[in-house]
Amino acid sequence: MPNIARMYDYYLGGKDHYEADRVRAEEAVAADPTLVNLIKENRAFIGRAVRYMAEQGIDQFLDIGTGLPTQQNVHQIAHAVNPGARVVYVDYDEQVVAHGRALLADSDQTEMIRADLRRPGEILDHVRGKRLLDLDRPVGLLTIATLHFIPDEDDPQGIMTKLREALAPGSHLALTHASADGVPDVVAKVVEVYRRTSAPGTPRTREQVTDLFGEFALVDPGLVWAPLWRPERPVSMEEAVQTWFYAGVGRKP
Repeated sequence: MPNIARMYDYYLGGKDHYEADRVRAEEAVAADPTLVNLIKENRAFIGRAVRYMAEQGIDQFLDIGTGLPTQQNVHQIAHAVNPGARVVYVDYDEQVVAHGRALLADSDQTEMIRADLRRPGEILDHVRGKRLLDLDRPVGLLTIATLHFIPDEDDPQGIMTKLREALAPGSHLALTHASADGVPDVVAKVVEVYRRTSAPGTPRTREQVTDLFGEFALVDPGLVWAPLWRPERPVSMEEAVQTWFYAGVGRKP
């Protein structure tokens, strides 16, 4: 079965994937020739969002649905601002967790745990038990390109509510989410390809994605196409909408 984490690795030029992953990934690229650029823009947003949060004083991060390790992971970005920052990575995929633990073996400021976003209580219990993160202090929570793999019947809004409620005031939430708002025909073709993978996707509207932030107040420029969130280069709307990933950062009052 093609695996979404290994397909993501393939898009980014990694080596941790199989023939089945490559075949399905190439089908997705055929459906949307700009897909690889979308993935890279998604990674670039992580860098900007984590730097922003670290510059606001966030020194502990919880990254749920981290995917296979690649260049500029959350701890590397955060440590460039604050070498004392601590990071807990979460993923349900055994291969992802094994690679993550190998990468982080020599660090006492990072941890990789295996858990499922659909069971947020288990994630929070594990974090509290390990004590690497202090949930009584502000945390930077990341759910990057993850929530669109949670179908409506698994209640993504309820999942995010539990996670948000567990965080202290001053915490931040960064997320990206697929949407068919901009290029619906293209997204429909890619969604059809992903139906034949380990995790079919569910694109959502801007309003639905905004609801996932709950009481967290969106910081400027709000929820926008990923390349438009505090870009480091000029980006046209025509270019941005081709990514079809909304991105935003919110802060808990």
